[in-house]
Amino acid sequence: MTIQEVRTLSNEQLAQELDKSYREVMNLRFRAATNQLPNTNLPRTVRKDIARMLTVLRERELARS
Repeated sequence: MTIQEVRTLSNEQLAQELDKSYREVMNLRFRAATNQLPNTNLPRTVRKDIARMLTVLRERELARS
């Protein structure tokens, strides 16, 4: 997910996407531990998406005050 895509989402949609991404990271960790993960970079890309979403939420919070 690119930063432009993240910025187009509302705060509620971002919260839903964050929840979904946190679950996905957990599932990817389990799959990596059991050697069922074909692409080992997936957890890293999902964590970076989470960081982008949290950054946009923080920017919006700072813009309000």
